Amino acid sequence: MPDSFFTHSPEWRWWIVFYFFIGGISGGAFALAALLRLFGQPGDRPVSRLGYYIAFPGSLISGLLLILDLKRPERFWHMLIQSETFRPAFKWWSPISVGSWGLLAFGFFSFLAFVGALAEVGILPRGLSAFVTGTLGAIVNVLGGLSGFFLAGYTGVLLSTTNRPLWSDTVWLGLLFLVSGFSTGAALLILLSWRSDSPAVRWLKELDSWTLILELVVLIVLLASVGTAVLRPVLFNAWGVLLLVGVVLVGILVPLLLHFRPLLGRLTVPSAAVLVLVGGFILRVVMLLSSEAV
Repeated sequence: MPDSFFTHSPEWRWWIVFYFFIGGISGGAFALAALLRLFGQPGDRPVSRLGYYIAFPGSLISGLLLILDLKRPERFWHMLIQSETFRPAFKWWSPISVGSWGLLAFGFFSFLAFVGALAEVGILPRGLSAFVTGTLGAIVNVLGGLSGFFLAGYTGVLLSTTNRPLWSDTVWLGLLFLVSGFSTGAALLILLSWRSDSPAVRWLKELDSWTLILELVVLIVLLASVGTAVLRPVLFNAWGVLLLVGVVLVGILVPLLLHFRPLLGRLTVPSAAVLVLVGGFILRVVMLLSSEAV
């Protein structure tokens, strides 16, 4: 048995599961919104605004969940500021420190885009729409999209840097979480705009099909890379059944079938989107708690 089975668990529980899930959706939704804004048509803007509306509240909730998981929540600011000198506490060698700053950067750019989107529809002063239009809008979308890309995938990389069973036995967790972040982000955008027949929604449906196929491939490669010495005690049990049924069947294969065969009529599109979201959540539950259980 690998020596990682004898290490102490970080005791991450449901706060972190929800953080991984919501952070992935937020990052994926913003990155997709930025792509639509940078390379799409003016008619795509309603869908891109939905991405901004998802991303900023998602960044706030993600930060709150991280703070709630701390043993001393009132000291959360120590992750960003040195307590003695009050200088920025950026530690490039610490995945948690890099992640905290990445989340802060994502929160900043998603806030600007959120304000810009509200200004674009007349809720805030029109001048603030510059945050999502023109040169300044392009800068916000590029930097926000990159930070969303980072947020969607870094949680898997964070797990890989630990010395725990499953997490430290593969380098594919970051890519798996990144692809899942894009598929769940696209699914939520589709769910919120499925009645629209805009080119953006059709693009999202096609993109979600390809990301689901890629997610299945990456998941298979990940499991093959781990080896049976780790899989047997970690996933050859109820967690493995949940992964197979909840993620592979419910979260990937059934939505793919519904994308190609509209078996549920008008409810096909929202049903597929809901199943993708359920599968994305179960993926993080299994990947996090199955290792914590050994």
